[in-house]
Amino acid sequence: MRFLESDEADDPILSVVNLIDLFLVVIGVLMVVIASNPLNPYAHDKVVVVENPGEADMRITIKNGQELQHYESSGQMGEGQGMRAGTTYRLEDGRMIYVPED
Repeated sequence: MRFLESDEADDPILSVVNLIDLFLVVIGVLMVVIASNPLNPYAHDKVVVVENPGEADMRITIKNGQELQHYESSGQMGEGQGMRAGTTYRLEDGRMIYVPED
């Protein structure tokens, strides 16, 4: 009958339950920190994210308010009607400069 008379303060299961509670609190705090991260690109109202730029599997994600639009590269050249908008120059150090036309 020793098991029935045991003191609750000596129960090892209570220590495990307290550790689980502690881990839940830590996980909750980490989730809040990640959600409020200022480097999160989706934290702003208007965002454009380009994944794999210049590659065959390039993907563009545009966030405008609560709406997300995804564009994926098909690998084909675009064509259509339009007019010249400016000129792009490559400098000796590799930078590109765009000069718009009036």
